[in-house]
Amino acid sequence: MSAAQPAGILGTLVDEARQQTERRRAACSVAELTVRAAAAPAPRDFTAALRAPGLGVIAELKPRSPSKGPLTQDYRPVELARAYVAGGAAALSVLTHEAGFGGSPEDLAAVRAEADIPLLRKDFIVEEYQVLEARALGADALLLIAAALSAPRLAELVTATRQLGMEPLVEVHDEAEVDAALAADATVIGVNHRDLRDFGIDRTLSARLRDRVGPDRVMVGESGVRGAGDARALERAGVDAVLVGELLMRAEHPGAVIKELIG
Repeated sequence: MSAAQPAGILGTLVDEARQQTERRRAACSVAELTVRAAAAPAPRDFTAALRAPGLGVIAELKPRSPSKGPLTQDYRPVELARAYVAGGAAALSVLTHEAGFGGSPEDLAAVRAEADIPLLRKDFIVEEYQVLEARALGADALLLIAAALSAPRLAELVTATRQLGMEPLVEVHDEAEVDAALAADATVIGVNHRDLRDFGIDRTLSARLRDRVGPDRVMVGESGVRGAGDARALERAGVDAVLVGELLMRAEHPGAVIKELIG
């Protein structure tokens, strides 16, 4: 069962992810991937890492973005991951989308071999193959975007993720998507301040949606964090963690920036 294709930029990114998945499926069958997933290191507790006292930072690794273009001319994910861990990141987010972000699933596997904190596979996930692949690569969590999935499909992929011992970060952008995430029994809900239809930013969304998410769920503020001031504002709005990419990718000393964000 597949979801309807979303429109606009998000639709293009989802379509690219489907094409990438088809290429990878042709090279590695579900049976082989299942064996690899069974042999992967046991999943780390992504939710517990974000529930720890203080503001958590999910530090993101990505060489470029569709809205900003190249973020670095020398992408070294393993070295970057080491700097993020040294800075105190609660978890790492690794972009595995090739066409739009310049990432690769193999980047996640390389980082897994070096990092001892939870890893999130960040991609446009719409198929069970991608979920299984995430576990085979060593992911502890993965991103599910409510805007890219029907409500029933979202619930199916939340279940598929948990059956493999991982936890989904369910990304929302408005009240209806929060309701879909809650209906799917999401524990970790990410409020993306960036509208994936036009890539505009609204940093007030976390404060607006906090009560609807509810106090029993972990809430992550995503996109548009420009520094410690934004991090403090989101912390006051009630988020448990922030997901930060561009700021860290452009920083000369990303570990020091993470320390500032944590406060």
